[in-house]
Amino acid sequence: MECKLICSDIDGTLLDVNRHLSKETIAAVQRVKSKIPFLLISSRMPESMRLLQTELGTMETPLIAYNGALILGSEGNIIQSTEIPYWITDAICNCIPEFKLHFSLYHQDEWIVPRMDFWAKREMNNTRVSPKVSPLVDTLALWKQHQKGAHKIMAMGDSEYLDWVEQFISKNYSNQVNAYRSKDTYLEISNNQLDKASALAKLLSTEYPNLSMDEVMAFGDNYNDQTMLESVGWGIAVANAKPEILFSIKTHTLTNHQHGVAFAIGQHC
Repeated sequence: MECKLICSDIDGTLLDVNRHLSKETIAAVQRVKSKIPFLLISSRMPESMRLLQTELGTMETPLIAYNGALILGSEGNIIQSTEIPYWITDAICNCIPEFKLHFSLYHQDEWIVPRMDFWAKREMNNTRVSPKVSPLVDTLALWKQHQKGAHKIMAMGDSEYLDWVEQFISKNYSNQVNAYRSKDTYLEISNNQLDKASALAKLLSTEYPNLSMDEVMAFGDNYNDQTMLESVGWGIAVANAKPEILFSIKTHTLTNHQHGVAFAIGQHC
């Protein structure tokens, strides 16, 4: 079956080790985008993803942010929004003393940090987006007034404290919340009613109703990419992917630093 749509994870997949789009990747996407839409699907927030869309010349395409918790159509309209309920957001952020970990809260294009510490500055450098600074207690109090939940919570800090938060979530909210380690020092938390595969299927039904998952080529490297890679016609793991992903996904390309997405597009499109 012919490939009619391409989607890619961002960090560890599309970007090189310096978190940049290489000229090879930009050229590959621009070569095919007029006949094959190229979509970004990531745990990142929309604002950060739009910066990459601008570089790729794909601003007209929809995007899937926060691992599927927020799906935006080609006009910027919200197709689907799935939050972690406020009361669970509050419980997670208070399950361990604040000084032991950094908790970033995300909602649509909001990114709120309790202080401009090492973790906030590191993420700002990685994503090229500036956060709003507000004490965690104030942010949670404001969100309580509006019963507003998070599209994503990012807990960052020492591995042992993240282990504790992971166990707290597993014990109390495993049927509602998903938490996975994107790095040893990063715990990404979202509603578990969705994943990248279900979000992609929803997007296709809304924006590309004549396309099936079998006609999609997808790229990824991490645990949160697995269901997407398994659900599409061409699921391709970059060579630097987690060992479990390389084992379960049989089609591989070069590493992200070797422009693996561009190489595979050149091979198959």
